[in-house]
Amino acid sequence: MSSNNDDVIFIEEPEISFTQCEDTSLVWFVLIVDDDKDVHSATEYALKDLAILGRGVRFLNAYSINECTTVLQDHPDVAVILLDVVMETQDAGLTLIDMIRRELNLHLPRIILRTGQPGYAPELDAIRDYDINDYLTKNELTRKKLFTAVLTAIRAYDQLQRMEASRLGLEQIVRGSSELIAVSGLQAFASGVIRQLAVFVNTEPEGLLCAQADFDLDQQISSEYLIIAAAGHYQALVQRRLDEITDVQIYTSFQRCFNTREHVFENNHLVLYFEMRNKRHFAVYIKTNKLPSVINRDLLHAFCANVSICADNINLINELRESAYVDKLVGLPKRTAFIDAINQHFADGTASAFSVILIDVDQFAEINNAFGHQYGDQLLKSIAHRFEQGLGQESFIARIAGDSFGVLGKTTDINSERIRRIMERPFHIDGMEHVIPFSTGTVRLRDSAVDGQSVLKDASIARKLAKQSGINSDAIYNLNVSKKAKEQTHLLRELQSAFEQGHLFPMYQPQVNMNTGQILGFEALMRWQTVSGEFISPLQFIGLAEQSGLIVNMGAWMLRSAMIFMCQLKAEGLPGDKMSVNVSAVQFRRPDFLSHLCKLLDEIGLHPKYLELEITESIAMMEHGNIETTLSKLQGLGINIAIDDFGTGFSSLSYLDRLPINRIKIDRSFVNSMMLKKGGMRITELVIQLGHSLGMRIIAEGVEDEKQARCLLNMGCQEAQGFLYARPMVGDDLKKWLRNYSSVR
Repeated sequence: MSSNNDDVIFIEEPEISFTQCEDTSLVWFVLIVDDDKDVHSATEYALKDLAILGRGVRFLNAYSINECTTVLQDHPDVAVILLDVVMETQDAGLTLIDMIRRELNLHLPRIILRTGQPGYAPELDAIRDYDINDYLTKNELTRKKLFTAVLTAIRAYDQLQRMEASRLGLEQIVRGSSELIAVSGLQAFASGVIRQLAVFVNTEPEGLLCAQADFDLDQQISSEYLIIAAAGHYQALVQRRLDEITDVQIYTSFQRCFNTREHVFENNHLVLYFEMRNKRHFAVYIKTNKLPSVINRDLLHAFCANVSICADNINLINELRESAYVDKLVGLPKRTAFIDAINQHFADGTASAFSVILIDVDQFAEINNAFGHQYGDQLLKSIAHRFEQGLGQESFIARIAGDSFGVLGKTTDINSERIRRIMERPFHIDGMEHVIPFSTGTVRLRDSAVDGQSVLKDASIARKLAKQSGINSDAIYNLNVSKKAKEQTHLLRELQSAFEQGHLFPMYQPQVNMNTGQILGFEALMRWQTVSGEFISPLQFIGLAEQSGLIVNMGAWMLRSAMIFMCQLKAEGLPGDKMSVNVSAVQFRRPDFLSHLCKLLDEIGLHPKYLELEITESIAMMEHGNIETTLSKLQGLGINIAIDDFGTGFSSLSYLDRLPINRIKIDRSFVNSMMLKKGGMRITELVIQLGHSLGMRIIAEGVEDEKQARCLLNMGCQEAQGFLYARPMVGDDLKKWLRNYSSVR
């Protein structure tokens, strides 16, 4: 907002500049309330040497609610408070405003809310109740915008101070503008302006609100004026162009107001001018024989300034709401809007006829890493478009999270089978066809709680259950699903406690050369035994640990334990030259994984050649550059890399040739299938041949009988682990076994 525009609103004000004012004895106090010291420094720098109405600006600082109240008790003459929305708590800003307005009874200071988190935007009633002067998002807050906001606020404060004697009119200004900002929609706001002005000048609401449209920034003119609100006998003129109005008085008064950008006061009417930041200004014509006095004209100036701010805030809040409710990438409603839609069915009593389906794209992270994020974005857009085409007329569709979509519709119309029919055709993106695997979780609203948040939680429970069954699976929420989810939650708590109390422990399974019987190395395996003596299967708790992030600490502990034990074996002269340790994708993604591993090697004193890391195919399919660089660094240290459970995940044979991998591990499912079906034999043989052609060693796990061993040897696989040779053992038992094993060999 330029100074010329400001002069239109605030009459008889001197020019402003960024230079220091001559009279430094009088200052405007600006209080900065934010828990981030950098925000204080940046704000003071942006507004340094600012002079407004012949006064400089002095900054006061507070970093918490308590500090702010103390400062205001010492300086009740603070003009502007720049307040962070989220400090100690999410609603700290509104809590503090409540204390300022109600407990400290300070109603004159202008409050400008600032936030870096648009999702915490206050509701309209909060802005109305707490008399918030402005609301700004930090990521859009330039020096010019901050200066404009503070300039406007200080001038508003000055006006309020000078009009203290006219308290009744002042209260009317605040009350009227607060009521205006509580409305939603342009026409409702415009009608409210006419009504409030009529009350203010004590006349009947007979008037028009005319707004500029199609503003030409280059020529600084508007090509069209439009009547957007009318009251009294003027109502028939709504949505008419100004040049269509035959009343010469109205037409010429509006023209004069817009051309001069000043208020017009005539014997039987007045026209007030309102300037907006978006350059689409408006004016209000009120029919009255009661012209305002000089004092009331000052009040009208202030009223117009407040109404302009209200209009700007309404635009900003609508933008924030749209950002919170609409996903910009795919153009669908967001999670918040989805929950609101569910709540509406509970509110109007129609919930029992509706269901919610959550759809998750399986292995989306792998797709993203394999083909790039732009490909992933295009895929999400295509999925959203297909849902809109197939369900848009009868269902509410939303993007709930990254690769998760939600569908709300009548139970008779939507189900997982219909979703699968819609999604079964391949997606064509960048010249490639892609059939998308996905999992669904369905919940009938009648089977869930009484609000949208709970429905979404229950649908998420069903979706997680589906994912546990493998890709392309479906699940419906019911009491059994709820019971299983509670059991999983309980198990996770027990796992956390077991890890903290040392109830997890490592076991080690030997790996042998099937031809010679030589001990090649060991695989470190994590085990859990409860206080009651019950063993919990890794299949039950490893996945939970990965989902919760607990696997990071568990994996680090396991790595340390296995490396220490390997040092002990070498120190005691026992056989075996490799300790294989599984690394979770969650661990591997951490940026400090490599540095942490190097630190452990130095601290424990284990030579890297004795360590082998087993990674899954999902790790191998991460972003090419990152995974290749990390694996090359690991191999450069002398650490071996093995692919665990090869062929059971999101396979792409190209990574085997590209990545520095030393060994392929044949999954036990292929070993078991060799004796059961011919196809299993062929797949295993192909894996062995592939590994050899790439110069890799091959090891089979889960070898339990001589027949399997002979079959693998005939195919060219010489390394194995399994019950045929040894079961997993704790450290002391393994040492005894190795001594006996060595003696008989």
